[in-house]
Amino acid sequence: MVQCSYGNKIVARGEMMPILQTERLLLRRFKLSDLNDFYEYAKDPAVGPDAGWDYHRNKDESLFLLKKFVKSNEIWAIELKENSKVIGSIGLHRDKKRDNKSARMMGYVMNSQHWGLGYATEASRRIISYAFEVLEIDLVSAYHYPHNDRSKSVILKCGMTHEGVLKRATVTYDGRVHDEHCYSITRDQYRNNLETTGA
Repeated sequence: MVQCSYGNKIVARGEMMPILQTERLLLRRFKLSDLNDFYEYAKDPAVGPDAGWDYHRNKDESLFLLKKFVKSNEIWAIELKENSKVIGSIGLHRDKKRDNKSARMMGYVMNSQHWGLGYATEASRRIISYAFEVLEIDLVSAYHYPHNDRSKSVILKCGMTHEGVLKRATVTYDGRVHDEHCYSITRDQYRNNLETTGA
């Protein structure tokens, strides 16, 4: 059995992922029946390249990736409660830029029709709380390319600190080399933020 390790927590692949809720969203495991919603944003040239991947040309490309998402314990579908539509994804992944095995990198992507409505921030805050309160990890990081001001805004609203810029850090699907802005929040910072805001 394949297992995923989160700090002191072990989750076996195929086990139930927790459904995480916010006021407007359900974060849950992807299903094959999400294909149409997934393809809707995966085919959008405005979406994938900002996250480092090429937009999808057909549903077969999306189905290939969706099958991997369905099996993953690291990637949640972002579903609108009001109509059960999947409008994006959010994940907690091993941060390959850090040796600390209890550090996780948060990544997200959102259907462009739902940009600017606070959904990415809402989902990200919920994932961060899950990471610290349930998985008990040490640190959550996030990265964005210099031009991606939307992602920068989400990250800052989540209380993360800008660590700096990793120069020439990433090669994307098209062979271009990008700098990456690096942010993080530790478990102590998260707890201090809660005490300060009273949330």
